Amino acid sequence: MTAREHDVVVFGATGYVGELTAAYLAAHGGAARVALAGRSQVKLEAVRDRLGVDWPLLVADTADAAALAALAASTTVLATTVGPYQRYGLPVARACADAGTHYADLTGEVLFVQRAAEQTDKLAQDTGAKIVHSCGYDSIPSDLAVLLLHERAAADDAGGLTDVTTVARIRGGFSGGTIDSMRAQLEAIGDDPSLRRQAGHPYALSPDRAGEPTVEHPSDAPLPGRRGPRGEWTAPFVMASYNTRIVRRSNALQDWAYGRSLRYGEVMGLGTGPLAPVMAGVTTAGLAAAMAGMTNRRTRSLLDRVLPKPGDGPSEAARDKGFFKHLTSASTESGRTYTATVAGSGDPGYKATAVMLGESALCLAFDELPERAGSLTPAVAMGDALVDRLRAAGHTYEVAPA
Repeated sequence: MTAREHDVVVFGATGYVGELTAAYLAAHGGAARVALAGRSQVKLEAVRDRLGVDWPLLVADTADAAALAALAASTTVLATTVGPYQRYGLPVARACADAGTHYADLTGEVLFVQRAAEQTDKLAQDTGAKIVHSCGYDSIPSDLAVLLLHERAAADDAGGLTDVTTVARIRGGFSGGTIDSMRAQLEAIGDDPSLRRQAGHPYALSPDRAGEPTVEHPSDAPLPGRRGPRGEWTAPFVMASYNTRIVRRSNALQDWAYGRSLRYGEVMGLGTGPLAPVMAGVTTAGLAAAMAGMTNRRTRSLLDRVLPKPGDGPSEAARDKGFFKHLTSASTESGRTYTATVAGSGDPGYKATAVMLGESALCLAFDELPERAGSLTPAVAMGDALVDRLRAAGHTYEVAPA
């Protein structure tokens, strides 16, 4: 890649998570040449003042193709928080693919990743760009945990992975941006019901659906029950229907290196105490009601009145109290079992996500990575280099025999 004016551009820096990511880079980016980008010069200046940095400001809008082209061409890596990606993400991904610029986003939208892969994969391969989706809590902990389990099993000559389950425990809030992303995908499905089946397919993000093995995968919305190495009560995990597709995409992009019989699922852990089964039932019912409400246009308009608006999110105090801890148990073809522990402090969707996106951008800008380009996942694009960075940033990534 030819020399660029900037190492990293944070596009969407005036938004909630964009400013958190910029703040992380200001504190931990070292000598990286960072620029802030967004639609409003005035708002960008306010963010820069709050951060206390002297970074360049770049004004661009996703509807302005020329401005996006110039933005992408100015930097080695463009980290974008401009969502919902279903509405605004494709022009940004295409501009980066065309310019040979590495790209990282925070999407959790299956339909967007499908379209982005269709439109950018070949072009990015030609230009050398890594177009990397889901570089936040969705879906780095899931994606890297399964990668590490595969690497450990391969080192032990234990065979491919078979049954793999993540039990996620979290404390965190929801921002208006996250809710807006959910709304955008549900609206697209409402306009075209055929997209529901497309988004819900277990191999929705596979680059080669026809080549996928016939494997019955765990339900994305299982009934409450005891699961995982601790036998704790679990309920459906809100991001399972997305994270599982990213993990399966990583497997397929690597010629099914994790195993042709991989069965991957995710649930939310609620503990083993006497109230745990009640919490599991309430959580399951609440999630089902929320999704039904968001799907129906009439009830969605009512929810819009009370749910956070884009740009809103948890307070700093609430972000600091958050955490995430994933225990991923895996069986292998040889019968050996392993457990991966992935954990971090801070609200997973915001404080911890800013760490993940910030380190992903720095990893793409500076680290020795595989030559592979195209539409990729964090595990395929960055793999162990990103694991090392996140460990150094205070997150836990460990694998041990079960």
